[in-house]
Amino acid sequence: MLEAGKLFIGASRKPDDTLKKPEYLSLKFGNRHGLVTGATGTGKTVTLQVLAEGFSAAGVPVFCSDIKGDLSGIAAIGEPKDFLLKRAEQIQFADYDNAAFPTIFWDLYGEKGHRVRSTVAEMGPLLLARLMDATEAQEGVLNIAFKIADEGGLPLLDLKDLQALLNYMGEHAGEISTRYGFVSKASVGSLQRGLLVLEQQGAEHFFGEPALKITDIMRTTTDGRGMVSILAADRLMMNPRLYGTFLLWLLSELFEVLPEVGDPEKPRLVFFFDEAHLLFSEAPKVLLERVEQVVRLIRSKGVGVYFITQNPLDVPETVLAQLGNRVQHALRAYTPREQKAVKTAADTFRANPDFKTDEAITLLGTGEALVSTLEAKGAPSIVERTLIRPPSGRIGPLTDEERRRLMAASPVAGQYDTDIDRESAFEILMARAQKAAKAEMPQRARVEEEDVVEEVSRPKADSAAGRWSLPGFGDAEEEDAAPAPAKKRATTTRSSGYQRETVVEAAMKSAARSVATSVANQLGRALVRGILGSLKR
Repeated sequence: MLEAGKLFIGASRKPDDTLKKPEYLSLKFGNRHGLVTGATGTGKTVTLQVLAEGFSAAGVPVFCSDIKGDLSGIAAIGEPKDFLLKRAEQIQFADYDNAAFPTIFWDLYGEKGHRVRSTVAEMGPLLLARLMDATEAQEGVLNIAFKIADEGGLPLLDLKDLQALLNYMGEHAGEISTRYGFVSKASVGSLQRGLLVLEQQGAEHFFGEPALKITDIMRTTTDGRGMVSILAADRLMMNPRLYGTFLLWLLSELFEVLPEVGDPEKPRLVFFFDEAHLLFSEAPKVLLERVEQVVRLIRSKGVGVYFITQNPLDVPETVLAQLGNRVQHALRAYTPREQKAVKTAADTFRANPDFKTDEAITLLGTGEALVSTLEAKGAPSIVERTLIRPPSGRIGPLTDEERRRLMAASPVAGQYDTDIDRESAFEILMARAQKAAKAEMPQRARVEEEDVVEEVSRPKADSAAGRWSLPGFGDAEEEDAAPAPAKKRATTTRSSGYQRETVVEAAMKSAARSVATSVANQLGRALVRGILGSLKR
């Protein structure tokens, strides 16, 4: 049944329900991307698990997101349940057995997996603008912020670094506009509010160090199997924009870091993007162009991308055209939009003369799908009505104890679980401001002292005697009788030794005030939350 260099998906059936032939996905075309679609409850998650197991067994590392927690069962040995054994018998899968697969768990929040982070600089202005739902003008301000950070040697690692830089830009909008282009204080303020929203949504857990190393999701075991990296996304799905932006960032990092390899005999990594509609929903044109570019070109890096979603209409046509391997589970066709989705799905397949594709899509049972994969010379195979093979791993989630044991024995245990807060833009701006303030203080004190000495040393006219005298050296009685001279206030007029405050010094002072204000605001918000929390109790 199993063939070398191919991933067994299931077995197709003839119109009379008799077995027709096994259906495979060739590893040589595994980097040509794919699509798994179908309504809720039709078996998409099990199909994803079957594909992940197949790639892992072939020595291909896998990265996938676990929306409901069910996919975590791939790390445990499956149970020989009756319905699984029956399916294996139906498709004549004599080699079926139960097995666990090497797995690493990841979690942005560090609860159900190892912490996974990126720096603000690695995220870049485009994806950050998408995450903050920024306007075009605000995205322009973000681009200027990143330019200033690059030129000024200011590492942008976490949200407080970007906040400090935006504070500086707001107070020096005029000077910055002259050099880089118009920067409005309103746009800066909107971005600052956007950062506050991100912080409240938990995005600060994602930004910082140590940042994820791409090599840690491309591991293989000593026996040649590919590691399966699973991102716990049940809590992350509460912030869909962060979920979609994070996975797109990861794809972009793979695209930037990995070298060109052409068309290898098997992929270097397979990336499963579950709930793919969250990536494309309300995405601006520039972001869609970025996604299309990454999907089109990352193939030559040896990476296969598989989108999992309910409706094929969720994926733009420009991206859909890049997906050569298709698995279509059942769709319902009650509404006009659902009927359009069925027709769209049917039109993407190479027709089979034995049945009408659009009718078959609505009649598929659970665990059954229409399958078409790339064959020799990269041509799509004729679509076949296929019974999907049973997975070898457990169907269903791991227990908390099982997950903890696997995390403790993970090859990356201890590498990402502790935050590192090294010197970055926030600390550098603060240090520069303090240094500038200290350098200015002795100079200002010296100038003020010279003004005082000049004042007390200047002779005063004695109106009564018509002569000049110095204080402390005249007649005591005359001094008592004369009105006390008013103490002269320090004026802005300086002696010849005074130097005008430079732009850099002014900027550093302003940055110090901005950073101090930001810290005070954060502390204030924390205190208010604490007080309100105590009142609720």
